[in-house]
Amino acid sequence: MTLPLAVLLILISVALFWLATRQQKIAGLPSGRVIYSDTGRWAAVEKPLFDAVLGLAGKPDYLVETGETEEDPIIPVEVKSRHSGQAPYDSHIFQLAAYCLLVERQLGKRPPYGILKYPDQTFSIEFTPALETALRSTLEAMRSAERRKEVARSHDSPPRCARCGYRGVCDQNLLH
Repeated sequence: MTLPLAVLLILISVALFWLATRQQKIAGLPSGRVIYSDTGRWAAVEKPLFDAVLGLAGKPDYLVETGETEEDPIIPVEVKSRHSGQAPYDSHIFQLAAYCLLVERQLGKRPPYGILKYPDQTFSIEFTPALETALRSTLEAMRSAERRKEVARSHDSPPRCARCGYRGVCDQNLLH
């Protein structure tokens, strides 16, 4: 290989690395290696994370391996299309917490935090024991509600009803 060709290959490699790093920052991802993506942008869409004991499945937008060693954490990242307001939505926090729990159960590494990326800002959400307890309580309440014949609507928001997949059969629909 001639010297100019070697220099050209090195420059191309540096440029590709720079572009990949830039794309990762734009997506709101922490530094590290993307090991899972549900967006279809980086690779084929992955299978969902699943835990039969919890009866829980989920597909985070990204999982990022943040280091080079086995002990380094894997961080779930969820990208949202609408603006966050002053703080992340509770439902998004619980969704991210579910991904953290699934990563721990399926991959054997407890994430110390997860990332919620909104168009206007990014939030790092600690995966604390208190958040895990609240998530497990919420999952149990959801399972209890599933076993009931009737479940009361949990909001007074017509726009939320408009987006609901059950609005056609719901007797509590706010759009009647």
